[in-house]
Amino acid sequence: MVEGDFELPTAFDPFAEGKDSGAPGAKEYVHIRIQQRNGKKSLTTVQGLKKDYSYEKILKDLKKEFCCNGNVVQDKELGKIIQLQGDQRKNVSQFLVHNNIVKKDQIKIHGF
Repeated sequence: MVEGDFELPTAFDPFAEGKDSGAPGAKEYVHIRIQQRNGKKSLTTVQGLKKDYSYEKILKDLKKEFCCNGNVVQDKELGKIIQLQGDQRKNVSQFLVHNNIVKKDQIKIHGF
């Protein structure tokens, strides 16, 4: 056997520099989803807001604006999630854009 200086190839991630930058493909989205409960009842969840926002104040304004109940749930993996009663997907997205909390292209609406 011949001994020589050689390097084993390491894993190369072509997208490594794009993850940390503010590139268009690397932005954080706010996900607005609907979950079906029993019968006609449904639940709207808002996930992915920045951590420096006061979730309780946003929830208070959402509840007042749309005349519905809601709460903030702490999830181990996903962080804080706002839950609202009923199908409030369009209302919540318009509210977040109107109050300059997020931009329209940062919102993803999921469900039916």
